[in-house]
Amino acid sequence: MRFNSETFADAVLTWFDVHGRKHLPWQQDVHPYRVWISEIMLQQTQVATVIPYFERFMASFPDVQALAAAPQDEVLAHWSGLGYYARARNLHKAANMLVDEFGGQFPGDLQALQSLPGIGRSTAGAIMSLGFGQHAAILDGNVKRVLARCFAVAGWPGQKRVHDALWALTESLTPKSRTGNFNQAMMDLGAMICTRSSPACHDCPLSHGCLAREQGNWQDYPGKKPKKTLPVRETIMLIAFDEAGRVLLRRRPPEGLWGGLWSLPQIGARQALDEALRDEGLERLAEPEDFARFRHTFSHFHLDITALAVAVREDGRTALEGTGRVWYNVGTEPGGMAAPVAKLLEQFQEF
Repeated sequence: MRFNSETFADAVLTWFDVHGRKHLPWQQDVHPYRVWISEIMLQQTQVATVIPYFERFMASFPDVQALAAAPQDEVLAHWSGLGYYARARNLHKAANMLVDEFGGQFPGDLQALQSLPGIGRSTAGAIMSLGFGQHAAILDGNVKRVLARCFAVAGWPGQKRVHDALWALTESLTPKSRTGNFNQAMMDLGAMICTRSSPACHDCPLSHGCLAREQGNWQDYPGKKPKKTLPVRETIMLIAFDEAGRVLLRRRPPEGLWGGLWSLPQIGARQALDEALRDEGLERLAEPEDFARFRHTFSHFHLDITALAVAVREDGRTALEGTGRVWYNVGTEPGGMAAPVAKLLEQFQEF
């Protein structure tokens, strides 16, 4: 059997009515704001991981006005551990734009939605269809996988040719009625049935028309991103602690790696330790100790981290408060913190 747009949508929606997910937190009390937050959190992140973050986020920022009014540091603190922190910074920027330029309301228009930071074509389609009940297509990672296999669309979806072909498919197949249910069903199929490594083809409503299953090569779709060796960078993080056990933290620049988060001071070599401490207005009291070594991997490079613990005292020349630096009482919450820093400080608390 070969699908047309009607038979494809019928098969997907029939499956969704019986098996689709309908009790996720963002599917209750549906509102464009809740859909938006969930969609941003779900980028590069699994549902099970997102649920507790979403619930805490909603408890603290129940609407766009509350999110816009919150300090960015508080927003980042609620994001700590989810990674890809530009998502949180863009949420905060977009919330302020919604309040300042749209009267605190989500625009019911695809182009206007895409003018907001962090909202691309697929996220805008999700907000329109799931939040407003309007007709709009989506193309997240799950949907790409389902379509690439069902219609044998060869190649890596990051290539423009493949990307455009998949968008043309999803727009031609997305029905005018029950669009939100259809889009949710496509995401559910990719997450629950047409999984990356072990698809349950016998449970799939599209199996009788799936070209990848017919060819017996589902593993070839979608095509893999060309492999490249990730470069390795190195850094030394300083756990500079005072006699009270407090640790010096520095806020990262607003953009770039761990933008806006609290982190430990970093140096490029051990020989730079005393100079770095002097720049912080600190005096070393003892020889530094090797505290930890580990690798933290980002999407585009590995970061090999060596942590040095060093007892210090202030030399009286530099006031720390209000300068993007703070003495942190280990075990409390200073705001958004880079994940490897949180890991180190948790170990330091035990130490």
